[in-house]
Amino acid sequence: MKKIRLVLVLFLAVSGIVLAQRRFGGGGGGGGEGGYIGDDVRTAREVQSHSTGTPEWTNPKGFERDVFTFARLRYTAGGYGGFGFGRGRPNRWATDTPDSDLNLSFRLQQMTSMKVSPDGRYLRLTDPDLADYPFVYIVEPGGLYLSEPEVAALRKYLLNGGFLMLDDFWGTQEWNVMEHELKKVFPERSFTELPLTHPIYHCVFEIKEKGQVPGISHWRYSGGDTSERGEDSAVVHHRAIFDDKGRIMVMATHNTDNGDGWEREGEEHEYFEKFSEKISYPLGINIIFYVMTH
Repeated sequence: MKKIRLVLVLFLAVSGIVLAQRRFGGGGGGGGEGGYIGDDVRTAREVQSHSTGTPEWTNPKGFERDVFTFARLRYTAGGYGGFGFGRGRPNRWATDTPDSDLNLSFRLQQMTSMKVSPDGRYLRLTDPDLADYPFVYIVEPGGLYLSEPEVAALRKYLLNGGFLMLDDFWGTQEWNVMEHELKKVFPERSFTELPLTHPIYHCVFEIKEKGQVPGISHWRYSGGDTSERGEDSAVVHHRAIFDDKGRIMVMATHNTDNGDGWEREGEEHEYFEKFSEKISYPLGINIIFYVMTH
């Protein structure tokens, strides 16, 4: 098993750091993809692992609340007014949880000096404590549907300094569904492709290309293919919506599945080396680090 070569200090940007693969124990069954998660479940820690188990850690006394928390949004699946992708999958919002949320959270506190919640959080846009979480994550937004109250809440949240990451959706049609819903939030704003010169790619890890992460099942059964929709998803896009001061409010990682890279890191060494270590973790850590320091 590899050892971590270096622990980053906050605000220190370096490249070439090797993440250490480890199996966290426990695991099997349950998880976000294994069954319905009720509204009474508030944190990823309450959900059984769907992969190889999740890490556990604690923060020093006095830092229990003064931490970064990976917050995942619950949403209604549907798209285009509630019809289309995602119908019949009420738990779509929970894909890859809890392992993706907790594994990335562990790596973030391991590779930087940031204090990170060991529990994570599940939220709705209409929850009164949404503003307490500066970073929120939506998985598979190709099936997203936002109600009028959610549209208003998301617009207020983002304009007041919040950040939304959209991940794991593929091809033109899923992009169109997501973009349609975000246009309800910002009819006056559009997505812009982020150039690799943007500081978000250079703040912790040095990221030189927009790598593609396939879901592990697709990768296994396709013989190593990374594009889940063929030619329609061959090119990875990182697109953003900015506020009037140039701050990123929304970042969409399209034609790639970073969440599987975080979730499945312990299942297969080759998948870890190709995708978790080289693409998913550096990008996820950079995004969160940048958001929390800008």
